[in-house]
Amino acid sequence: MVIDMMKKAATLGLVATFLVSTVFAAEGPVPAGIPHLDHVFVVMMENHGYGQILNNPNAPYINQLAGSANQATNYFAIAHPSLTNYIEVVSGSNLGVLSDNSPDWHNSACSTNLSTGIPNTDNPPSPNVCPISGTGTDAATVAIDTTNETQGTPGLCNIDCVLSINAATGITGMSIGDQLAAAGARWKSYQESLPLTGPDTVNYSDGVFTNNTNFGLIYPKHQPPLSQSAVVKLYASKHNPFVYFQSVQQGTNPQNSLANVAAFEGGNGLYADLASGNVPSYSFIAPNQCNDQHGRGNAGVFCAYDPSSDGSQAGLNPALIIRGDVAVRRLVHAIKASPAWLTGNNAIVVMWDENDYSTSPNTNQVLVIVDTNYGTHGLQSNVYYNHFSLLKTLEAGFGLPCLNHACDSGVNTMTDLFGTSSKH
Repeated sequence: MVIDMMKKAATLGLVATFLVSTVFAAEGPVPAGIPHLDHVFVVMMENHGYGQILNNPNAPYINQLAGSANQATNYFAIAHPSLTNYIEVVSGSNLGVLSDNSPDWHNSACSTNLSTGIPNTDNPPSPNVCPISGTGTDAATVAIDTTNETQGTPGLCNIDCVLSINAATGITGMSIGDQLAAAGARWKSYQESLPLTGPDTVNYSDGVFTNNTNFGLIYPKHQPPLSQSAVVKLYASKHNPFVYFQSVQQGTNPQNSLANVAAFEGGNGLYADLASGNVPSYSFIAPNQCNDQHGRGNAGVFCAYDPSSDGSQAGLNPALIIRGDVAVRRLVHAIKASPAWLTGNNAIVVMWDENDYSTSPNTNQVLVIVDTNYGTHGLQSNVYYNHFSLLKTLEAGFGLPCLNHACDSGVNTMTDLFGTSSKH
């Protein structure tokens, strides 16, 4: 069934009002309207718009899940590139980061983008991202980006090519991970192809070799046949937003540290935790860049980037879409086979970070699927939502204060998609 709680014009008018406002405080009241959530599994996919995935014959499982679970049909990513959206999903703000740059690991001398009010951008090039902390001013989101990720017209659409967000003061450099740890709850970021040694100072990896690998030591007596340029960047820190926060890098609170980041494999990994049922309240799950539909330029034809960026299904690499479909199927089945799925109120959110092919007039609309072990299923919601809406919704379910732009008056909790429950 389709729920249209507001006419689109009225919705966009309300949203526009919210978008030009500023955040008045770092944290606000605990949002209402969502049943208590025991476990949430957020599966983040990559770089494809709503119309590229929905009804795509190369994504049969994703489309079956979208039909049987609950689907957001009017959900928008905020800006570009990927890292910006990942940070927005977990913190309710871009925190001044408008690039895919790596973390400036453990640097206590740099100035955060929040404190300077100067965004970290692709163009002009910025240094690595200073560990996020403190409070300050985030970066504005313009309606059409013609200067940062892409230059000149027609540009990339942020949100719907019309709405924009002013830079806001009073933004705090924290995430839902900080909030959960402060409340005594657990979170983990599960990253496919992360080295088993962990994420510290790792910007990219194929699961074995990383940006820290010294190939000269592996082949010290002759020209090495292997090199950094040959490493397929399956794991990327830009898809692991929590490692950008100073609190996690420093790990002063052992419940909020780099130990919260794990691979899919290993004794502390995703599949082991699911099998045992020992899963945290909040699981952020990122398949690697061949399995999340992002693609890589040096990983062969089955992981090659889409040949066209016109926003159509015809321009896609079908193998990349199929790989993502299989990855989602494996993850959802593993989650539902876990003992944790059978206890309490639990939700799986399968979502795409951005429409990277949103060259104007293609908007930044993405597919979001919400599957719960309670409440209504088969629902389609045309209510306007965005990444801040999802954060506000999860904070409501966990009993946490709203954070940054999730507190803004035009940001709705996703009450229809997350439904109600009689469970206690």
